Amino acid sequence: MFEDFEETRIDVGEAEIHVRKGGDGPPLLLLHGYPQTHVAWHKIAPKLAEDYTVVAPDLRGYGDSTGPPDPETSQYSNRVMAEDIVVVMESLEFGEYRITGHDRGARVGYRFALDHPERVEKLALLDIISTLETAERMDYEYAHAMYHWLFLAQPHPTPETLLANEPSFYVDHLIDNWAVYPERLNPEAVAEYHRCFENERVIRASCEDYRAGLSVDLKHDRASREAGDQIECPVLALWGDASGTVDFDPLDIWKRWATDVSGRGLSCGHFLMEEAPETTLAELESFLKR
Repeated sequence: MFEDFEETRIDVGEAEIHVRKGGDGPPLLLLHGYPQTHVAWHKIAPKLAEDYTVVAPDLRGYGDSTGPPDPETSQYSNRVMAEDIVVVMESLEFGEYRITGHDRGARVGYRFALDHPERVEKLALLDIISTLETAERMDYEYAHAMYHWLFLAQPHPTPETLLANEPSFYVDHLIDNWAVYPERLNPEAVAEYHRCFENERVIRASCEDYRAGLSVDLKHDRASREAGDQIECPVLALWGDASGTVDFDPLDIWKRWATDVSGRGLSCGHFLMEEAPETTLAELESFLKR
């Protein structure tokens, strides 16, 4: 995986970001989700690198990136993680770029586009609706399906202690629950997710990410909505037809947050680029070149 990509680490201040970079052409930033790392892009990144300079970091605290050793929840807000990426891309001498994010990475992506519109040419969001609207629609049925949002957001150290007991079991549990075709996930990639989640530092970081999701990220989203802020660049929304996202109409929701939105559901579960890489790649290539 990522054989033709170079590997580097970039100090962004209170975090150090692990980055894979490859290809040639306009810059394209790929932001992974939970419980994964940049490896989630391994099926489509090499093809994208034929036309773009692909930059695939591990978000702060995830994978082989690091964050503050004893973090506060605010240090894992989408806004702060977006600021990490600004520094990463500046250090690589990129000022404007296209962004594709999945899951937690997509949340960082849309916050990035709201906070730094001058830097984002196009934005693709995979299998999410906005964090604020997710929370506002969380009735008992949705909470049952998305229980990890509530579990991981409990105060430290309760979820960390429980997850550290069997971290690989929990990663497999999420994959089995969220994927329609779990057998399509590359065992080598899953082993990498296991390796990273066996690190208590990664578990702590991911819990702080979810704590921020139900606290400071909601405040930031609410402030943006009340101010009438919208994402100005073209937005592509893709989702798995069997994912929890389809309890709502993602396009209808994103049209309230952005001025130019297109997209559709794909025949898969949550892990679009691993369960349906060919279709995901085709949709992204069409949008990015449009």
